[in-house]
Formats: sequence, C-alpha cells, structure tokens
Amino acid sequence: MKITKIETNLKRGLYLKQTEIKHTKPYKNKPENEVLNIYPDLELQSIIGFGGAFTDSTCFILNKISEENKNKILDEYFSANGLNYSICRLTIGSSDFNQKSYSYSIKKNLSDFSIDEDFNYIIPIIKQAQERNKSIKFLASPWSPPAFMKSNKMLKLGGRLLEKYYSTWAEYLAKYVIEYQKQGINIDYMTIQNEPNATQIWESCVYSAEEEATFLKQYLYPTFKKYNLETKFLVWDHNKDNIVNRNLDTLIKYGSLDFADGIAYHWYTGTHYENLQILHNLFPNKLLIHTEGCTGYSKFKPEDELFNAQMYASQIIGDFNSSANGFIDWNMVLDYNGGPNHLRNYCNSPIMIGKDNNEIIRTPTFYYISHFAKYIKQGAKRIAFSRFTEDINITAFKNIDGSIIVVLLNKNNYNIEYNLCFEGQYFHDNLDSNAIVTFLIQ
Repeated sequence: MKITKIETNLKRGLYLKQTEIKHTKPYKNKPENEVLNIYPDLELQSIIGFGGAFTDSTCFILNKISEENKNKILDEYFSANGLNYSICRLTIGSSDFNQKSYSYSIKKNLSDFSIDEDFNYIIPIIKQAQERNKSIKFLASPWSPPAFMKSNKMLKLGGRLLEKYYSTWAEYLAKYVIEYQKQGINIDYMTIQNEPNATQIWESCVYSAEEEATFLKQYLYPTFKKYNLETKFLVWDHNKDNIVNRNLDTLIKYGSLDFADGIAYHWYTGTHYENLQILHNLFPNKLLIHTEGCTGYSKFKPEDELFNAQMYASQIIGDFNSSANGFIDWNMVLDYNGGPNHLRNYCNSPIMIGKDNNEIIRTPTFYYISHFAKYIKQGAKRIAFSRFTEDINITAFKNIDGSIIVVLLNKNNYNIEYNLCFEGQYFHDNLDSNAIVTFLIQ
C-alpha cells in the first residue's frame, strides 16, 4: 500500500506539497479517539467530473496573453498531469462575461443562424483544450433567447419567452447543438435557462416552473428527438435555497420528470446541503450538478483569497457529501480586474492574469480545487466515512483503478490531531490550521 499526502498550507508556503506516509499500524492497535473512518467498500454516487466555463471572457484572455502562458494554463487545467477537467460549461450566445451582447439569429425564421461569433475566441480555445483531454463533456446554458422572442424585446432585464416562439426557440437550441457537433464539440448536457428566477441587468430570462416544464416536454425534448440529438436536459440551473419546492413543481406537478436527466444548481445563496440530499432522496436517478459559483465580486483582493479558497473547498465537500455528481466552476481565467465583463459584473477566477498581461496568478482557490479535481477521476464513486469532529471537513472517493482519495479541510485557527483508519490500517497525523490535505491511497 502506498499513501501520498498532498498539502496546501498558505502560512507555511506549501502548495500541493507531496510527502509519502511510510508508517501505518494494523487495526489490532486501532485507537478509539480522534478517529476518521474510511469505508472503501461502501460506494455511493458516481462522479462525472470537475470543470470550468469556457466563457468568452476566459477565451479572450487566453488568446490575448503569450502563447507560452496560454499553453501553461491549458495544460494545468486539462492535461492528465494537471486538473484533468472533464466537464465544462458553455454559454449559448452571450452572457455578462462577453465582450458584447449577441444572439446567433435575429430573424424570426432563423435563416441567418450562425455561430460565427464563437469562432473569435471560444471555439479555438475549446479545441486546444480537447487536444489535452479528448473526453471532455460539455454542458451548455442559454442566458437569453433573441430579443424578438421575448416579452421585453431585450436580451437583458429578464423578460419572458413568448409562447408563440417556444417552437422557434427549441429549433434555435437544436441548431446550436448541430453546429457545435460539426466542430467536434458534442453538447452532452443542456440546462433550460441560466438562473430562470432572476431579472439581471445583463442577459437573462425568467421562467416559472410551469413554463420551464412545458417548454421542455412539449417543445425542446421533441425537437431534439426529431434531429436524433442525444443531449440530456437539466432543469433549474439556479440557487439551492428554492431548489426543492421549485423542482417538485417542475418535475412532478407540471409533469416533466421523464424528460429531465437531472437538476443543475448554483451556490450564491448559501450551502443548503440538506436540499441536495432531499432531492437525491426524492429523485435518486437524477443527476445533481453544480454548474456555477465564484467569489471576489467586484475585484481581485489578495487578502480575501484564503477565505475564497476555503469557500470553494467546503462547498465541494458539502455538495458531494449530499449526493452531487459533478462540480463546474465559473470563469477559468480572468484579468486582474475580474473581467472583461460588458456590464462590469466583475468576479474572481482560480487563475488571474496580472496587470501587465504576462503574470499568471494562481490564487489559493486554484490549489484548493486541485486537491479534488487533480485526483478524483471521472467515473469515481464517493465512499462512506465517519468523523469524530465537525471541525474537520472530510470527503472520500474510490477511483475506477481502485485508488482511494480522502480530502480533509481545516478552516479553524487551530491544529487538529486525528487517526485516519482504513482497510485494516491506520496512522496518526496532525491537520494544520487553515490547511487542506488530500491523501492518495494506492
């Protein structure tokens, strides 16, 4: 048995520091106190992977920096030796993280439909990522239908999809999938609408549960079947606070249960891990995928970065322990201001680019995400555990090759001693304050 300890500890200047654990003891001497039990044979949900979003802003920045730095970043995110990102999000048309607002068509018969705008930055970067990982899955989300389809005749400020354009909008989304397939980019999953309960100053559109269900089952699903498209649909794609009541309505009351393969969600209104577990208990065969989350709203502040990183790690742990199947971050790369963003809705990304466009700033968040994505592979199973204290955040997984991954997070300002017990062995260790540790057990 080989055990590798990987530690990130900002106060000690450790970033993914690897050491080998050489001394374990048999269970006949197993302690009863300060125990973290790992149960490799008790397998739970499957993991479809980790990833980020190919926003126009991210792809613009990657095209703007030097070829050397672009390749470094793409290697770190997508290569087998990097984070090996395996499920990534695309925006259907523009979002706030674009250079400008646009739709793929402005004609009611869609005769002018074209994804040419995406060839400027997005598609070239996606293809370079695919060179590093040919098995990336893609999830696409619309922020707004074209203005002519909406009640307010604008891409922004909410509005609703007019019922007379339900069929046209379904055709539009099918055309998007078909055009991306021509580029070797298969859209494996699609959400019905990004944040359907929010009226934003950027691209947005509001759906009630009934409208979302009706559009999915009567228009979108049949249209994709007509074109033999195998894209799977996820509902909601908004925050966790209202996720249970909303999806009881969408899936059960309004009858779209058989047409949705899962539920997508964001993190912006708090943890609400219980709601994810409730949904899993109600719909055990439906996927639960985190599709967006970010920190550092307004601008990059180095003094906030430990808090931001711990938020990512605790959310990932809490979500997976509550039966989530995947975690997709928001922008993978942004400039030092947290953009570009055509409406100045700035935020952080795990990798920022310095003011001179030459410096790569790997924030603590990048390293904290690495503790999961770098070691938990696509197809892994979450496994059971027990812990002696809630002061340690913990989760555990078994990869297809049988290797075990255990992640421990300490957000406290004090160290915690523990005994990690598994497969007839245990060892004693110390979890430093404000540190994150991953164990790879082979």
